[in-house]
This record gives sequence, structure tokens and C-alpha cells, in this order.
Amino acid sequence: MSKKNNNGQKPTKEFVFQKKNYLFLFIGIAFIVLGFILMSGGGSDDPEVFNPEIYNFRRIRLAPTLILIGLGIQVYAILLNPHKKNKE
Repeated sequence: MSKKNNNGQKPTKEFVFQKKNYLFLFIGIAFIVLGFILMSGGGSDDPEVFNPEIYNFRRIRLAPTLILIGLGIQVYAILLNPHKKNKE
């Protein structure tokens, strides 16, 4: 059952997300991908040899922080309401 407006026109279909939402979604995805890229590597070709590079700052602190920031941006992008008017 479709509802009609007061003037008899069919209602317009509108997307839930707007351009601003998608922009923040892609920025968040970029942060997450960059975090996973920075986290990769550090292994050794020989399983008998330990490589301490796996515990450096980039893999332990920087990459997970970027991933968490990206997830926060994703949540913000989902909750962002572009239709909300500013009260000025």
C-alpha cells in the first residue's frame, strides 16, 4: 500500500545515506585498509628463526590505532544525519 501526499502526487523515494555519509564511509575504509597494510609483514622465511620486527611500533601501536579510528569514522558515517538543519 503506497501513501500519497496531500496534493495527490506519489511519494519520492530517497536514499537513507547521502553524499556526505558515503564520503565518511570511504574515508573510514581507507583508514582500516591502511591499518591492515601496516600490520602485515614482519615474518621470517625460516620458521626456526625469530624475527623481532613483528613487535615493532608500527605493527603493535600504529596499525591497530588506525583500524580503531577507521571503525570510529564508520560509526560516525552511519549515524550522521545529513538532513538535520543547523540551529542558528
